[in-house]
Amino acid sequence: MSNFTTTQTGTPVASDAHSLSHGADGAVVLHDRYLVEKLAQFNRERIPERIVHAKGGGAFGEFTVTEDVSKYTRAAVFQPGATTETIQRFSSVAGEMGSPDTWRDVRGFALRFYTSEGNYDIVGNNTPVFFIRDGIKFPDFIHSQKRLPGSGLRDADMQWDFWTQSPESAHQVTYLMGDRGIPRSWREMPGFGSHTYQWINAAGERFWVKYHFTSNQGNHEITGAEAERIAGADADYYRRDLYENIAAGNFPSWDLHVQVMPYEDAKNYRFNPFDLTKVWPHADYPLIKVGTHTLNRNPENFFAQIEQVALSPANLVPGIAASPDKMLMARIFSYPDAQRYRVGTNYNQLPVNAPKAPINNYSQDGYGRFSFNSPETPVYAPNTLGGPVADPALAGEGTWENDGALVRSAATLHSEDSDFGQAGTLYREVFDDAAKERFLETITGAVSGVQRPHIREAAIQYWTNVDAELGAKLRANLASGETTANEKAEFVGVAE
Repeated sequence: MSNFTTTQTGTPVASDAHSLSHGADGAVVLHDRYLVEKLAQFNRERIPERIVHAKGGGAFGEFTVTEDVSKYTRAAVFQPGATTETIQRFSSVAGEMGSPDTWRDVRGFALRFYTSEGNYDIVGNNTPVFFIRDGIKFPDFIHSQKRLPGSGLRDADMQWDFWTQSPESAHQVTYLMGDRGIPRSWREMPGFGSHTYQWINAAGERFWVKYHFTSNQGNHEITGAEAERIAGADADYYRRDLYENIAAGNFPSWDLHVQVMPYEDAKNYRFNPFDLTKVWPHADYPLIKVGTHTLNRNPENFFAQIEQVALSPANLVPGIAASPDKMLMARIFSYPDAQRYRVGTNYNQLPVNAPKAPINNYSQDGYGRFSFNSPETPVYAPNTLGGPVADPALAGEGTWENDGALVRSAATLHSEDSDFGQAGTLYREVFDDAAKERFLETITGAVSGVQRPHIREAAIQYWTNVDAELGAKLRANLASGETTANEKAEFVGVAE
């Protein structure tokens, strides 16, 4: 075989789709050199705007805890009555800096808490799931949604080729092509941490959690036709709406709820609770309110405070830790790496990124450094000169059991793991009849842009796997040519 994947130095690669981990649900290992090479290369593809989530806006605010969840986590930010300064950034995933706000896309929902124990960031989206479950596929996913290197144009064939060859994407693509694909404003959409995280209480007990932010302005969407009209009239529609509402004193807010899964439940739950393409049914793990987040202050300088903010899922605090979610583990490496490249080695010294908590470590030098220790402070550890010393009790790190050998595979430990099951449930049981009609219209327009017959057939089968009747209707629409110019135009902005 001559057409095989290699590293940048020509060495054959074992897998394009699966990171090396301790068992199917275990930790991703740093010595997976192709994963590290692939993500590090991807993080340096563009300068200076973000590779993903380039177009966005944001504001400052505060989070107030209104309930008592201390039995689940010791994190200071979530203790009863705590109020914490915040910054939030909203964004579009795939569009460039100048792209219209109202193109059909997933919206970023990223929030920083400036806690007394350091910065804590929840970096999620307005959907509870994502397109892939393993970070090794992330560069390929974004490439498929961007532009062809030759023409510089978007291409339906490569979008659908990737999606149909990655069936785990079906749940998220169903959200994207449905009404939630175009919110009316950033203020009027939900937010999700999406990943599963670990909470640890003061006694050391561990729990698995998912974050849900519910808009107190309600959830409102617009149609594809309305979004296209707005895109032509005001490319900064969402950004303007947020800024003007806050300036007028109309402060948007979200209630934060969590789903809490007892630690042991994850081992035998009916599907993999760490799979980013899945949701936890509320009937199994109901929402528990934590508090309310309010945005009440616009930035004074957009570049310094919004463009240079470096939000990252690697920013955790005592009482909150990562989980065996493979996408989360890859992001914990990838985000800070991209930020050191995009903003600079010492990006955490910029005012918008600097924590409110004290900083004590042995870091020194590097581009853009302006804060430093006194010359009497030792630059190494361990030492006998009074330098800072690590404290595992203060850190309160989380942990979980691994399940064996290093392997490259998807987790298959749970009885109801399925790539299309939850997408089908979303279509059949959540969408009403009118939403189903709009959904069919949207995917008909989207798939009609596919030129290669085998990719078009794969796209039809993709939706047939989600719902057999839906697939049959899509096939009939495509055969009869029921696609308007507006539907095709709407698809040009999908995931951009």
